Amino acid sequence: MRFFKIFISIALISFSISCTENDNQQNSTSDNYDRSALLTNVVDNIIIPAHQRFQEELTLLTENLSEFNSNRDIETLENLQLQFVETYKYWQHIEMFNIGYAEEIYYASKMNIYPTNVSRIVDNINGESFDLDNNPNQYSAQGFPALDYLLFGLGENNFEILDIYLDNQNDNPTLNYLSLLVAKMQANTTDVINYWTNNRQEFINSSGNSASSSLNMLANDFVYYYEKGFRANKIGIPAGVWSGLLPQNVEAFYKKDISKILAKEALTACTKFFNGTHFNGQFSGDGFYDYLAYLDDTNYSNSSMFIGLNDDIVSSFSNAEEKINLLDDNFINQIESNNMQMLEAYDAIQYGVVRLKTNMLSILGISVDYYDADGD
Repeated sequence: MRFFKIFISIALISFSISCTENDNQQNSTSDNYDRSALLTNVVDNIIIPAHQRFQEELTLLTENLSEFNSNRDIETLENLQLQFVETYKYWQHIEMFNIGYAEEIYYASKMNIYPTNVSRIVDNINGESFDLDNNPNQYSAQGFPALDYLLFGLGENNFEILDIYLDNQNDNPTLNYLSLLVAKMQANTTDVINYWTNNRQEFINSSGNSASSSLNMLANDFVYYYEKGFRANKIGIPAGVWSGLLPQNVEAFYKKDISKILAKEALTACTKFFNGTHFNGQFSGDGFYDYLAYLDDTNYSNSSMFIGLNDDIVSSFSNAEEKINLLDDNFINQIESNNMQMLEAYDAIQYGVVRLKTNMLSILGISVDYYDADGD
């Protein structure tokens, strides 16, 4: 089961002042924290650099695909497969930023809806009319999960996979579809980066505390991703938290041995974002960790439940990492051999969900802008 965001009505804005183009002035916060400094650090040192690095990896993937197209052999296939893994890892650092233009074009859905729909991929390859851009039914037939199938799932081994691509070399429909998917990923990523470049200052200026302000939306997107994209999709759903076991729903089902790698990358991305740590290094600027520390210092909450919340959240991230490190590299093996460890990892992540969604958003005066029905 997939979870989709449903944004609350603008009538639920925490201040009774109407939103204007100058959100920073009309809906200023009362805690005096410099929210624009946090937004500047996140945009300039995390979001944009992470997207740019991801685009570089996508470019390498495109180059490896071109080489494979020109010289189809085991070596070029394996190089393409290796670059797929590297690119997928860097995707984990930007998936949480489903905001602005990315949200408008359903960027995350087009890049990483899993499990992939194999029957629809086959129909598309066989020449049926399809629209990857505007048909939601096609989201699960593109992006990384579709590439996972096309690069690792067409045969029992690389020789069998290569045979598929060697057939009719001048006009191989499978390779044509693979090339189309990578080109779509490139184009959408370029458009999203252009959005951040062109709208950087406007995004930073929207530093107030309305439901439509940048920081409030950013906080909600982060918490939503940690709860749904990370906790539920990568761990909870395959491990059967809400239903029977669904090992076929793991991320990278066909590559099989990178599900743990991707989960760890995602947790690292979440930790660095919360701490305000720069994507390209160990330096840190303002992050939600600092915002909560500021509110602790000024006794803003007047409640002991918030004292040390920032460190408690970081501790929950570390505990989740420890539990994930205990898992098999292949989550399918883990679920089938000892699912209890998967559930323990889920519980560790869930501890952080409560601290972020209930405690952090409350102390920051930010209302949850999405609805879910999974009981947490």
